[in-house]
Amino acid sequence: MDAIRPHHHQKREKRASLAKEDRLSQAFQKNKFEQSVSLLSWAYNEEDSIMEFLGKASCLMDDTVLDYEIILIDDGSTDRTYEIASKFQEKNPKVKIFKNEKNLNVGISSQRAIQKASKEFLFWQTVDWCYDIANLRIFLEYLKTFDIVQGVRRKPVAVRIKLFKPIAAVLKLFGMKHLTKRSDTISKAIVSVVNYILIRILFRVPLSDFQNVTFYPTQWIQSIQWEARSSFANPEGLIKSYWAGKTIKEVPINFIPRVKGGGKGTKVTSMINSVKDIFRLWFKWIVLRRRGLVEKGKIYRLNPSEWE
Repeated sequence: MDAIRPHHHQKREKRASLAKEDRLSQAFQKNKFEQSVSLLSWAYNEEDSIMEFLGKASCLMDDTVLDYEIILIDDGSTDRTYEIASKFQEKNPKVKIFKNEKNLNVGISSQRAIQKASKEFLFWQTVDWCYDIANLRIFLEYLKTFDIVQGVRRKPVAVRIKLFKPIAAVLKLFGMKHLTKRSDTISKAIVSVVNYILIRILFRVPLSDFQNVTFYPTQWIQSIQWEARSSFANPEGLIKSYWAGKTIKEVPINFIPRVKGGGKGTKVTSMINSVKDIFRLWFKWIVLRRRGLVEKGKIYRLNPSEWE
């Protein structure tokens, strides 16, 4: 009888251990965002970054969301981007890959990714992981209170080139200090600032950032009739949402400098196409007033003290 007791004791310990693990698992699951989410991204010749991106995206979504998918649009890559992504997909079937027959650029690729999303909410991240979404769980929680959650870049940019220091100083003098916190170099930040000012003045939508991570209800963003063909597609979604009376909550999402590969957003052709879209749609929507009924939404501006 005494010989049997240790065996029963071990069984009880094992059952207790399993019960504890189950309670911890349930607690962990309860802490996850319970509504389904799609993470979107698009890639063009990103063979050096794509594996790391998919690994990081999968880990983040596994830790944060109960039900998710990762939508990747290969924008006609001519390197091994699609091949590498397909191999990763074998390990994680929640990754869904779609390939453009030719390079269509960010505007069309982002719109295609949006239409492929099947979960309740969606957001995007760049393949080079240039936005800090470590607080993803908090950002998603805001979707229970606000229609849209919009990231705002706040981290300072070091001004190393003497030529640009006076420009940065002028921006600060005009109360636009936060606009110098937008990229890994001040030259790219200036491009971003000019783009921001142009959109803000022409369309009169008082957001602090138009080119960042945005969280949308999928059904709403899929209902938008897209007109931009360039990177202006991101601001177009925000502008039309604001004009449709949506509530928008700003949250801090800082910029992370690219380590691998080269960025495509500040290439001359990309910038020209974006500017063309801006003025074409400004003329149509504002000058000709062909934008339908406007019911301005409400923007809950970023309050840095809430995050410090």
